[in-house]
Amino acid sequence: MPGDYEQLVDEISAALGAPATLEDRDFRLIAFGAHEGDDDSMMDPVRTRSILQRRSTAAVRAWFEGFGIARAKSALRIPPDPAAGVFKGRICLPVRHRGIVHGYVWLLDDGHLSNLELGGRGTPPDPRIEQAMETAARIGALLAAEARAGAELGDLLRELLLSGASERQAAAETLRGALRPGATEAPLALVAVAPWDTSDTDAAPLPGLPGLLAASAMPLGTAAGAGGATGAGERPGGPPGAGSRSGASGAGSRSGAPGTGARPGAPGHTLAALVRLRTAGGLAPAHSAAEHLLRSPRAGSGAAAGIGAAREELTELPGAWREALAAARAARAEPQLGPVAQWDAIGAYRLLTGLPSDRSDETIRPLLSPAHAELARTAEAFLDCAGQASRTAQALGIHRQTLYYRLGRVEKLTGLDLDEGTDRLLLHMALKSARL
Repeated sequence: MPGDYEQLVDEISAALGAPATLEDRDFRLIAFGAHEGDDDSMMDPVRTRSILQRRSTAAVRAWFEGFGIARAKSALRIPPDPAAGVFKGRICLPVRHRGIVHGYVWLLDDGHLSNLELGGRGTPPDPRIEQAMETAARIGALLAAEARAGAELGDLLRELLLSGASERQAAAETLRGALRPGATEAPLALVAVAPWDTSDTDAAPLPGLPGLLAASAMPLGTAAGAGGATGAGERPGGPPGAGSRSGASGAGSRSGAPGTGARPGAPGHTLAALVRLRTAGGLAPAHSAAEHLLRSPRAGSGAAAGIGAAREELTELPGAWREALAAARAARAEPQLGPVAQWDAIGAYRLLTGLPSDRSDETIRPLLSPAHAELARTAEAFLDCAGQASRTAQALGIHRQTLYYRLGRVEKLTGLDLDEGTDRLLLHMALKSARL
């Protein structure tokens, strides 16, 4: 399939005599056309970055979208802007299929295309532009077909992850049959990205990533038998006592890679991504996929990713999904764990994420009010430092007497004795759980 895109982009480049690139809707490079000659002046920083790093920055994306490219149905001209790194003008060909834009073909213009008629307002376009737009439509059909196939895989992945014990084997076999041959012969890992914005009903694309087999936007709180580890989109608003929820809504899929099978309208989603590994102990492909997904515009504010332990069998994926969700929650709660956390590296959060997320101990509840956020932060730091006053005071940048005063207030507020190990354990667990 990549060769098909390159061939079609080459056709456009040859027809118009200009370097051409094909990018998806997130401005990630899919293919670029060959261009004869050694004239480096035909390159500019934006195109060079697109080719070398296979993506453009958010600022570049916003600048181009300001010209209405997402709504355009015909070719349009983009002027140069050296301040934005756009040293060359461009002609943008929207890549559409059945009214949905799946990407863009970009043609660099050093001035030799300035007299090319793009059409509009009763003026027919130059025949070369007509030919290029016909080729862009063929590209759109290919991207749309991949999006549909990806959406089907996403549906099957979601069904497996939410399946009960009696349905699991059948769901696994259905997904195995839909994946490309040999895809499940290597170990697999699941990545959870939370929150994941699915508000774009035009099937916005996921990036094409090595090893990414399928992806599905899962409504928050969906994991078969997940207990308390289902709220991967919950987000603490700073220290315990200042928590808030954030999430995304809608649905999305990928043109040119496995897509999501979620449906729009839910209050929030987490992305589940199934990644093929090289070895059971090597989670590098999963980390790479997680890092790329976190750079997507659909990764919500403060998003984090979790990775479950590797699995050999598809029937084991629901357990891996619970682990990935828990790791994503932990990464959002503890910045030092994120933005990408593995299940086997989140420590006590392996237990804490299994607790009901809507309950807090009555003894600790007064400390979790916003009015006592400073006391909660002090108590948590004290317990993180194993009760060592000098370390805690240094970490917080306060005098030891100030620390003792605050800890005394914590004891009065909660009725706990911080010289007692069990009281310390209860307080520490409650403060960590509040972050979730």
